Amino acid sequence: MKKIIFTLALAMAAMGAQAQGGISSDMMQQIKKSYGNSASDKAMRNILVTQSPAKLAMNYENATKFDSHFSNRVVSKAVTDQKSSGRCWMFTGMNVMRNKAIRKFNLPDNFQFSQAYLFFYDQLEKSNLFLQAIIDTYKKPMSDQEVEWLFKNPIGDGGQFTGIANLTEKYGLVPSDVMPETYNTNNTSSISNLLSLKLREYGLELREMAAQKGMTAQKLNARKTEMLSVIYRMLALTMGEPPTEFTWTERNAKGEAVSTETYTPKSFYEKYAKTDFSKYYMVMNDPTREYYKVYEIQYDRHVYDGQNWRYINLPMSDIAPMCIASIKDSTMMYFSCDVGKFLDREKGYMDPGNYDYASLMGTTFGMDKKQRVSTFASGSSHAMTLCAVDLDKDGKPLKWMVENSWGPNYGYQGNLIMSNEWFNEYMFRVVLDEKYIPANIRALLSQKPIMLPAWDPMFAPEQ
Repeated sequence: MKKIIFTLALAMAAMGAQAQGGISSDMMQQIKKSYGNSASDKAMRNILVTQSPAKLAMNYENATKFDSHFSNRVVSKAVTDQKSSGRCWMFTGMNVMRNKAIRKFNLPDNFQFSQAYLFFYDQLEKSNLFLQAIIDTYKKPMSDQEVEWLFKNPIGDGGQFTGIANLTEKYGLVPSDVMPETYNTNNTSSISNLLSLKLREYGLELREMAAQKGMTAQKLNARKTEMLSVIYRMLALTMGEPPTEFTWTERNAKGEAVSTETYTPKSFYEKYAKTDFSKYYMVMNDPTREYYKVYEIQYDRHVYDGQNWRYINLPMSDIAPMCIASIKDSTMMYFSCDVGKFLDREKGYMDPGNYDYASLMGTTFGMDKKQRVSTFASGSSHAMTLCAVDLDKDGKPLKWMVENSWGPNYGYQGNLIMSNEWFNEYMFRVVLDEKYIPANIRALLSQKPIMLPAWDPMFAPEQ
């Protein structure tokens, strides 16, 4: 009996110690004082319970700052639409290549490379990346952070610029009318869920096989090939099978036939979009890490035998002049940012002053960019094509513009405009041709990259 009483006393003491961190009745009385239930509090409550804070926080005084004039702009063509998919990275990369092809060959404004074609192989390659990574890590327990991350993220439709580089060089490209969009390329959630379910099932099987005594790499690869055959069939059923050869008529801007030839996807890519990706550099502004260093992120690639995303981390004071130089030379750029922050969706204007949440809520929101990134409050979420900058008389940027892939009716004629203040706070990545990058910055890539884990805040495939 004494032992039971003693044990009960210890438990109650532990509960009391734990309760010290809870909300006591005295603490609750102090907390409740923040809401005075005054006439102004009641009025504000009556409004806020029926409306979105974003709608009520719209800053009227900031409305006059919006204008659509740009001193320097790359002339772009018809705005594309990624529909209900996370393929912004693909649309952005293809828009950069597409703009060059239209100008070089005098193609119609609505010419596009097939996103459906490249997405098919993106999903097949990502499936292989997952399955092979499972084989590579089979000795680690399921509770290991790397293994856990793999099973949480077997596949997705997001990505980044290295996917464009590796996939186009490996599989080529085709025109959009040769392999058009389907429901499941425009609406990716259903097929992504099915693929994820199947890949997780296969992942468990491969781990069990790899752990068997006498198992060889050849047997594992043979089984993985069988698994990928099922994935291929699922993709072909929902997206159509990619062409291996096709006949296509090139037309000029007036719609007149120029030539009719038979191509393979690789020969079409070689003629209309061939790019030396070794001359393109990804730079990033990540204030949580040391500048002028090169970083690489594990598994942040689309192809197992491709390259992880590697970037040079730079302050904004270095990045902006390079972007300006590219725009002045009529060259668009792959660009990514935290698109949802302070976005006026009707105007397509992004500025930290668009919404006054501080006045609405009677508090402040004071984290800087470094603090937002380190606490997962901000990160790169969407890729677009950087195409314009407005410079003052001293050559300093006032605002920027990107061509988006949400259709021509979204924002400002399918584009989004951002103030320079917003650009500094919420821009993360840009891919530049080497000729716009100073030699001392290019030389940084000779460093051995600092490897970051896949669960790092900067692993954020653009969608």
